[in-house]
Amino acid sequence: MNHRKSKFAQLTGSVYAVFIFLFLYAPIAVLIALSFNASKLRSSWGGFSLRWYISLFQNQRIMQALATTLLIALISAAVATVIGTIAALVLHSQRGALKTALLNLTYIPMLNPDIVTGVAMLLLFTFVGYHMGFSSMLLSHIAFNIPYVVMSVLPKLEQMNPSLVDAALDLGMRPLSAIVKVVVPEVMPGIITGFLLAITMSIDDFVISFFTTGPGVSTLSIEIYSMTRRGVNPEINALSTIMFVVVLALLIAVNLRSDKKDGEMINIG
Repeated sequence: MNHRKSKFAQLTGSVYAVFIFLFLYAPIAVLIALSFNASKLRSSWGGFSLRWYISLFQNQRIMQALATTLLIALISAAVATVIGTIAALVLHSQRGALKTALLNLTYIPMLNPDIVTGVAMLLLFTFVGYHMGFSSMLLSHIAFNIPYVVMSVLPKLEQMNPSLVDAALDLGMRPLSAIVKVVVPEVMPGIITGFLLAITMSIDDFVISFFTTGPGVSTLSIEIYSMTRRGVNPEINALSTIMFVVVLALLIAVNLRSDKKDGEMINIG
């Protein structure tokens, strides 16, 4: 009886997992299929074609929006990673009520609705008379990316053996050298995770970018939003497919590298 229950539970879990993956990836599969549709109409199949990929690279407006999006994402992620890592080190060194208060302040931007953050940023830039444009959007992205980096690095600091830093200091290292040569390598997986998460959040953001942009500066999300009134161009399907394939390739490469390192560690052991 118990064996039958176990089999039924496994079957139910498998069916549930299949439905979940279908729910998550079926829209992406449809998008990829439409990117190769020769017809501009989503409701009809006009045959296999690469016309939208060719047209994509000839569309200066989309290419400019993509370049702006990637540039802001990379710069904001890099700056936010540096600031967030330093902030995580400071938080890790605190104790008691002060640490709890600082952690709660760090959580607020992550839990705060984007619409509130976007309007607040807009009011701040307007109040100080700051020129709205590329730099205002970049500063906004840095600000909302920092908490994600902090939350990625801090757990790694908590897991680290505190004796490592003490040993480095006892051996004559200066505090700054100990942080750079001992602490940073130990928490590097968290730093990389925070950097990648910051890039993802920056590329994905629309609301904050919409409120903090200026004339002539448009990200990919803003550009797609402007298309919705007259219909999304099939070129966006092609661009989304390329982005999906690139992300998938990066994930596979990272996993293969991780498996290779684990295999080397097992062989050494």
